[in-house]
Amino acid sequence: MARIAGVNIPMNKHVWVGLTHIFGVGRTQAQKACDAAGVKRETKVKDLTDAEVTALRAQVSRLTVEGDLRREVSMNVKRLMDLGCYRGVRHRRGLPMHGQRTRTNARTRKGPRKAAVKTNAQPGKS
Repeated sequence: MARIAGVNIPMNKHVWVGLTHIFGVGRTQAQKACDAAGVKRETKVKDLTDAEVTALRAQVSRLTVEGDLRREVSMNVKRLMDLGCYRGVRHRRGLPMHGQRTRTNARTRKGPRKAAVKTNAQPGKS
């Protein structure tokens, strides 16, 4: 089991695809890391030698990934919210911040629909 940056890399995938399971490592970064470590991209993770895993670890350790990156992103969002700028206010309210319409759609940011209050009681009837 290859463990890089605190993440278990799937065994049956190519090395570059497995590296993308690390938060902060995308396709391009994963391919660059493989090339810099001298590992063929198409090699399966289960076929890696210990030296190759060590070389990949060294390459990934140069990047800001996982906990540090998550902390940095959350601090950036918190800074926007503290400033009270437009994007910060939208973050605070849980609305989209890049100009999308919110009258319809925007369900990913707004969450599930609020159920309309239905009253079956009619005045004068019991």
